[in-house]
Amino acid sequence: MVNTKPWDASEYLKTEQDIIEYLDAAAETGDPTLMQAAIGDVAKARGMGQIAEAAGVGRESLYKSLSKDGNPSFQTIVKVVQALGGRLTIQAA
Repeated sequence: MVNTKPWDASEYLKTEQDIIEYLDAAAETGDPTLMQAAIGDVAKARGMGQIAEAAGVGRESLYKSLSKDGNPSFQTIVKVVQALGGRLTIQAA
């Protein structure tokens, strides 16, 4: 019998460069669900409680918002990105 576990991207996001490249790749897809999941992976890698506190939201609320079935507000996304030390920018496609 082979024992497996679900792949968890947050376990592999060790450096700032890893995180930037991961978020950039997710953003390039144009898929908001994938971007939401990627932000959630990064928040988990950094410590969801710490990110929730810095963003001014509850930890459980943040988990729910960034989950597969979550529906975070744009305001929450911006706050989390800022708490992660990032910023949102727009550039021509």
